[in-house]
Amino acid sequence: MLGLKRFGLIAALVVVGLAPAAAAQAAAPSTQDTQYLQALHQVNLGEIVLGNLAQQKGQNQQVKDLGAQFVTDHTQLDQTVQSTAQQLNVSLPSEPTADEQAVVKKLQNLSGAEFDKAWVTAELAGHVQAIQATQTEISQGAEQSVIQLAQDALPVLQAHYDALVALAQTLGVPVPQTSASGTASPSGSGTPAPGNTTESPAPGGTGTETPAPGTTETPVPSNS
Repeated sequence: MLGLKRFGLIAALVVVGLAPAAAAQAAAPSTQDTQYLQALHQVNLGEIVLGNLAQQKGQNQQVKDLGAQFVTDHTQLDQTVQSTAQQLNVSLPSEPTADEQAVVKKLQNLSGAEFDKAWVTAELAGHVQAIQATQTEISQGAEQSVIQLAQDALPVLQAHYDALVALAQTLGVPVPQTSASGTASPSGSGTPAPGNTTESPAPGGTGTETPAPGTTETPVPSNS
């Protein structure tokens, strides 16, 4: 009996000794995975603010309705982002990027049809880049839970983009085109996409355009 107890104690010590190493390994996702989680979280925060703003200031009913849909979808998506980040010990930003906040401030000063067009323009640019970065995570990510998150997010982002394209055509808003390199070139200046190694994304941001990692090999949403 004493031998069994001693064996059990040794086994317990072995398990305890391995636990920290296993935990450390689990808590170290790749830079790509970490940055994608952080960037997508900021996209979600920005989209919730922009969606609420569309409901408050939009003149076109489709703008209001799409804004409400964005709030619902990005709130649900962010719940998964936060859960995944917690499991991987990834710290998430507490607010949208400075670029996103600048876009919100600009839109707050607009009204009527001018607001509607500016809102759609900002959303088109942001969703193009979010889609590109999500495709990059799917192809280059290392952590399966983050890759799965990206795979689940892609059809949501694509549906948003398609709805924005249709609305843009109705309002006479230019739709982002693609360059020969496969990188989106939204009207006006763009912002780095989620997963970029230097900066987080801002839907319709005001920075200089920077392609997301791997976007030269990644398909861009069709302008249909």
